[in-house]
Amino acid sequence: HKKPSGVWIMAYTEIDDPSAYFKVQLYTGNGSADHAITFDDTDTDMSPSLVWIKNRDAADSHCVFDAVRGATELLHADTTATEATDADTLDSFTSDGFQVDADVKVNTNAEKYVAWCWKESATAGFDIVAYTGNGTDDTDISHSLSAVPHVILVKNRAATQPWRMQHKALGETYGMILNDTSARDDDDTAWSDEAPTSSVFTLGTSANTNNNTEAFIAYCFSEKQGFSKFGKYTSNDNIDGPFIFLGFKPAFVMIKQYDAAGNNWHIYDNKREGYNGGNDYLEPNNTTAEQSDVHLDILSNGFKIRTTGNDLNEGSYNYIYMAFAEAPFVNSNGVPNNAR
Repeated sequence: HKKPSGVWIMAYTEIDDPSAYFKVQLYTGNGSADHAITFDDTDTDMSPSLVWIKNRDAADSHCVFDAVRGATELLHADTTATEATDADTLDSFTSDGFQVDADVKVNTNAEKYVAWCWKESATAGFDIVAYTGNGTDDTDISHSLSAVPHVILVKNRAATQPWRMQHKALGETYGMILNDTSARDDDDTAWSDEAPTSSVFTLGTSANTNNNTEAFIAYCFSEKQGFSKFGKYTSNDNIDGPFIFLGFKPAFVMIKQYDAAGNNWHIYDNKREGYNGGNDYLEPNNTTAEQSDVHLDILSNGFKIRTTGNDLNEGSYNYIYMAFAEAPFVNSNGVPNNAR
């Protein structure tokens, strides 16, 4: 985003209103059935297609629901557990939010929760794909993005298998696991060493992604200028850490070191307590409650690491990230946004 002369080029956006496709929602549980959660921003209403909920106050699992599998169909981001039907968790997607029942993972009285919510849309680069495995190498699965997916997250719904991720920064020969601290791996049975295309992604024979006759769900994301970005950075082991330019003010950032094992995934967002220098985080591979000891700054055009902690900025290692926007750096009318 720089010309050779060093002059900054104004970022543009494909989506002026990110809240039409992605929202971060905080709520407090009441312990009762039929607790309606309505998005509290003042922008566009959104009926979510994917809702990811975490109890911020307790060591409860991350709960993942989507409209393709249907409300009440629960997966846990932090485990290999199979899909479970649980009518006491999220029981409906509404026109501008969702409704939860009394399960402690989503609605303990007086405890605080966060929900990260996406709307399925090719415009926003997000598609949910349900498919049945066949155990055959080079199996092509169709998607509806009409663009190359840059991140694909797959879960075997029927067996205790890990969440597999293909990420553009790693290329088609490597993958990651969301529910643990492992480094990238070169498992060609998961993705068959094939890059996705604008119409399909390709699977190998792994039980993680393509076990014969078993049901799978895939979340496919393609970058959209000013709305989403999926990339990598290299740490510098300095409290004045790397700055990652996104072209938007992020509402959500997920980070993981990929060339060494033992470090947790981290999620930051623009709504939870904490401020630049002290933004709180959650770990999708753990049930751990919200923490605040490893920091980054949320800025008008990206994020900056402010720690030497292993999970974000150890030595000279490499990290992948996924980020979604609160607001574009500059909208289509040339109006810039503000930092957090």
